[in-house]
Amino acid sequence: MTTYWCEWAWLPGGPAPDVLLDVDDGRITAVRTGSQPGAERLPGLTLPGLANAHSHAFHRALRGGTAGTRGTFWTWRERMYRVAEALDPDRYYQLALGVYAEMALAGITCVGEFHYLHHGPAGARYRDPNAMSAALAQAARDAGIRLTLLDTCYLTGGFDRPLDGVQLRFTDGDAAAWADRAGRFEADGDLVRLGAALHSVRAVPAEQIPEVAEWSRKIDAPLHVHLSEQRAENEACLAAHGCTPTQLLDSTGALGADLTAVHATHLAAGDVALLGGSGTGVCLCPTTEADLADGIGPAASLDIAGSPLSLGSDGHSTIDPFTELQAVESYQRLDTETRGTFTTPELVDIATRNSHRALGVPDAGWLGEGARADFVTVRLDGVRLAGVAPGEAPAVARADDVHHVVVGGDPVVRDGVHRAVPDVARQLREAITALI
Repeated sequence: MTTYWCEWAWLPGGPAPDVLLDVDDGRITAVRTGSQPGAERLPGLTLPGLANAHSHAFHRALRGGTAGTRGTFWTWRERMYRVAEALDPDRYYQLALGVYAEMALAGITCVGEFHYLHHGPAGARYRDPNAMSAALAQAARDAGIRLTLLDTCYLTGGFDRPLDGVQLRFTDGDAAAWADRAGRFEADGDLVRLGAALHSVRAVPAEQIPEVAEWSRKIDAPLHVHLSEQRAENEACLAAHGCTPTQLLDSTGALGADLTAVHATHLAAGDVALLGGSGTGVCLCPTTEADLADGIGPAASLDIAGSPLSLGSDGHSTIDPFTELQAVESYQRLDTETRGTFTTPELVDIATRNSHRALGVPDAGWLGEGARADFVTVRLDGVRLAGVAPGEAPAVARADDVHHVVVGGDPVVRDGVHRAVPDVARQLREAITALI
């Protein structure tokens, strides 16, 4: 057993001083107050591990590539496809190792990888049909963070378009073949678990959506889907089906508490009611939505309607969960001209407990007896947080304030240095240079 002393700890009731966390076999066995000789000292504010509910690891290679340039989501997508063309399992592992290590440095202890780059050039199958999945899983293990591999079904290039070019690497042909391949992936259930995803309603025909949803429910896995990220998707869905993407998901039985809709930026009022009424979660990715000029989603309306909110870094224009959670509130202020839509404790819950639940990890994201021993300590003695009360620190902090990260009771980051990947910048630089 290891005991950690927290100068401040973010407990379910809020921050408390002088907290001892007893950890045994990867879980918190007791939460006590006071001090104890020999305890591992964690000066600062210790928070539950932060979860990144939506990641595309290979998009990290695009960071900075669109800064100061004009364009849309669709012109950016062509750049993204060029990176996808260059990846193979070895290169994917090297890049993902750097990306996941960067996440650990930022305080992320669990990631949901929305994974659709399954096959080789022109769709050729690798000897191991899950070689790309295995590369991501090994990268997460080596970086020391948890991974929910959201194996993604991707079948068409649009409502009325076949796949072409690099998109052929994404497809298994139909939902049955996708389920057969995805089901062969061996997850260990601890650091790596299996989930499922529909890429979008434009990439999975309506008649095949139920098979994906039923498969995920059969194995009790979380299901995710890109939803209404772009107005063009809504318009194309209306033209093809006479309904919104949310209404289409509802008609196919996909909505529900096991589904997380990613983005949900451009929703009709009826869509908000459908999502909230069914308990469907919504994953917001504020920094990517800003980087791609997607727009500001109705976070407040979704929260009121009953949709649990979670957070993702998506295209990794930045990897900073504190920036993401702060952006949820700041973007609502810009949109509504009203302050205080979400309190700091509510934002912390979105980034911790809610985001873990969206990834099928309900026993993480909180500090209490029986929870997984995943936690993150933020320094309070730097210039940025000088004079800031511990209860408001998450609303001010940034990733570079993180100095200690523990996953499953084991230190992953100590004093701001990743223990397994001591030079994360070099790992990323060399992996990206090999692609670009």
